[in-house]
Amino acid sequence: MAARKEDPQSVSTYADHEVITPPNKLRTVLAPALPGDEDPVARAEAALDELSGEFADWMTSECERLEAARQAVKRYGFIKKTHDELFRAAHDIKGEAPTFGFPSVTGVADSLCRLVEHTPDMTRIPIALVDQHVDAVRAIVREHDRPDLAAIAARLTQRLREVTEEFLQKENAERPDYLDGAFAPPLAPGLV
Repeated sequence: MAARKEDPQSVSTYADHEVITPPNKLRTVLAPALPGDEDPVARAEAALDELSGEFADWMTSECERLEAARQAVKRYGFIKKTHDELFRAAHDIKGEAPTFGFPSVTGVADSLCRLVEHTPDMTRIPIALVDQHVDAVRAIVREHDRPDLAAIAARLTQRLREVTEEFLQKENAERPDYLDGAFAPPLAPGLV
């Protein structure tokens, strides 16, 4: 088999701009699938199916981590360490929940992330609002088999978002432009 030539960089010049196309170095390491080759997407989905029995346990562990972060905030207040731990726990749940089969918890976790991330003075974050978010995450995970959970979680998420955004608007009154980006619609589906 002959060695492949590396794609050269190219530059296309237009009246008001240039487009630079870098060399595609991936072509040197990738090969097209041959007839009879195993489908890598199917292989990845099969691996996920094998692990799916553990997803509920993993999500329960993530909820325990979120609870521990909340308890640390209650014990020590909002200091950098507790603030960061609470944010990371909520952020991880937000990212992992859909993969683990708990999509209804994503919006609540996202709302908690927004609260923690966009409050300028972390010591002013109301612990009661943190409690509501953490309790909602835990309840949604606990009750995930309920047939009406999606509707209940959607209403709960909407209300928590409303309260969080109202709080953030008051806390960021001195920097209203900051919130323009913070309240942009989420890119991931199902977070609204």
